[in-house]
Amino acid sequence: MKLEDIIKRPLILTEKGSTLREEQNKYLFEVDPRANKIQIKAAVETLFDVDVVDVNTLIMRGKMKRMGRGYAKTRNWKKAIVTLAEDDSIDFFEGA
Repeated sequence: MKLEDIIKRPLILTEKGSTLREEQNKYLFEVDPRANKIQIKAAVETLFDVDVVDVNTLIMRGKMKRMGRGYAKTRNWKKAIVTLAEDDSIDFFEGA
């Protein structure tokens, strides 16, 4: 699995994500469900050039949603909470 395929997207527009980022220097990412903590740490360190202290992962279970007359289940996905060193940060909107 390539490093670019491990990190799918950052979760930056959530209230929990912004609180963790400002107070505890933790960043949230949606990652590949097959990736483990070691691969996630290596991917974040390589792609963003930061020092990762800790990685916590959790599986977000899909919910039952209404689709027309029936119900369907949304997909399961994996969330990673990455703790960076005190002097590091990730700028998602560099040009904004």
